[in-house]
Amino acid sequence: MDLTLLRTFLAVHRAGSFTRASASLGLSQPAITAQIRTLEKQVGKQLFERLPRGVAPTGPADDLARRLAPHLDAIEEIAARELRGTDPMRRTVHLGGPTELTALRVLPSLADLVRRGLRLRVTLGPGDTLLAGLAAARHDLVISDVRPRARGIVGTPVTDEEYVLVGAPNWASRLPQSRIRAQGPAALEGVPLVGEAEEQPLIRRYWSTVFDAKPTAPAAVTVPDLRAVLECVRAGHGIAVLPRYLCAEALDRRAVVALLEPELPPLHTVFLAVREGTLSQPHIAHLHGELIARAARWA
Repeated sequence: MDLTLLRTFLAVHRAGSFTRASASLGLSQPAITAQIRTLEKQVGKQLFERLPRGVAPTGPADDLARRLAPHLDAIEEIAARELRGTDPMRRTVHLGGPTELTALRVLPSLADLVRRGLRLRVTLGPGDTLLAGLAAARHDLVISDVRPRARGIVGTPVTDEEYVLVGAPNWASRLPQSRIRAQGPAALEGVPLVGEAEEQPLIRRYWSTVFDAKPTAPAAVTVPDLRAVLECVRAGHGIAVLPRYLCAEALDRRAVVALLEPELPPLHTVFLAVREGTLSQPHIAHLHGELIARAARWA
């Protein structure tokens, strides 16, 4: 089987688009399409479903990518290092991570590496989705707020997110900490909640850890971006639970205030996940080590 077809296949699988793959490979989109069709004929299976925007890998494609990626990456690493003399640290790394943490903490911490030649392709999304993509070889590294449990995936704890119950200053005047400490969640009954999803995962986690209870009221506002949740809190919509890193600046400026400072603040571990065996590739191993070293700045 032609290695060129396999290289093109893996590029499309990782990019999720013929257009993005053509840009990364320096080939025209018709050439990419023709190569994928040729490979599909050779393997006798459909590898991608065409979507209005991009493509989605089929089950056989995910299986092929999972088995192919470590070997093809290793071959290209040898070619880059031994045959062309290319610095392996200048290879492209496919990184996945949660939207807010990646945007506000992870990517800013890597600016010097990018200036020195690191090439990043970043995918944002929920932990379960990103870990599935890692297992299917669509990503090289994933920063996950979900503990990796899949076979063949290795997760390293890198930092802990601290959660804070926050509200606008006018809510703090109505909800003194002494009352919340004495009454627990009963003190918050009737107060509008702002959450990132109908399930209110952060609110539920906070209530469980601090109050040993479950929230009983649905969120008044749900918006699937924690930065938007913060803006709603700042505007006075209600109260919310947010990671401290996300609202630290607003807390310092007292645009929002912590409604409670428990003795043991709720913490949630963030993991750095890779597929087994991929740390033998210098460009992945280098970024893996740098992320672990820099994770202390994310909290």
